[in-house]
Amino acid sequence: MSEKFDIPFKSSFVPAVLEPGATIKFKCHKGISCFNECCKHADIQLTPYDILRLKDNLDMSATEFLKNHTVPFEMDKDGVPGVKLRTDNDGACKFVTEEGCSVYKDRPTACRYYPIGHMSMKEANASEDEARYFLIREDHCKGHEEDREIAVDDYRKEQEVELYDQINREWLQLMLKKKSAGPTIGRPSDTSLQFFFMCSYDVDRLRRFVLADSFKASYDMEDSFYETVEKEDLALMQFGVRLLKQVLFGDVTIPVKDNAVEKRVEERKDILEMRKKAEIELHKQKQEQQMKDALS
Repeated sequence: MSEKFDIPFKSSFVPAVLEPGATIKFKCHKGISCFNECCKHADIQLTPYDILRLKDNLDMSATEFLKNHTVPFEMDKDGVPGVKLRTDNDGACKFVTEEGCSVYKDRPTACRYYPIGHMSMKEANASEDEARYFLIREDHCKGHEEDREIAVDDYRKEQEVELYDQINREWLQLMLKKKSAGPTIGRPSDTSLQFFFMCSYDVDRLRRFVLADSFKASYDMEDSFYETVEKEDLALMQFGVRLLKQVLFGDVTIPVKDNAVEKRVEERKDILEMRKKAEIELHKQKQEQQMKDALS
């Protein structure tokens, strides 16, 4: 038995499994008759590193990019949030032009892999997950008819996807762990799902969270750590995966300050008590106003 986590996308057709060392016959270029056709029917799931590359390409914040260029979706039955590229009303990628992709040098993982599908799989008793590749054939794509053969590993190098896989690996392993755990961990709370979204995709919110006094009071980190994550998105994104592992799965790699949990509980008690008193006072004010209205 094995578990799998589909990346970069799901599709209704059945792909052909590629054996280790396999070669594919494929070439995409501007002169081909189907040029841009795949981009006009785009269903592109984004990884955390995809978002960093694209938001930098567009010179905008991660929060702006997520708002303007993505749509959320649920990656599994527990509602774990994912994001896909926003398309126009006809389903076309908004970055496609007559000349090709306008963000080509920073195009997403899924676009780099096409026409190869990629997923991580882990056997029940295995200690490590393994990558599996699949050849995707769609009726519109004429690249399979081009006279060029290339090994899968060479194609990955050509498309510069190895860096993306390397950086996204820990996050993908986290997804695989969540899927493997199944119902044993139960459905995450809404707060946990929001926390997952922040740590995975929105480095702007994550940076504010990590640099806040409440975080510094809870975690025992060096000053150099804060100096790094304040400036470097990639380092912050990678720390976000560690934070997810610790908060959601209990994989403790981030040192917690002594008595930090107890202090937070006490602080929470004070906040709840103040909120309770405020609600009681508001209720009294409403009752007094109702009596005044009744007597007037």
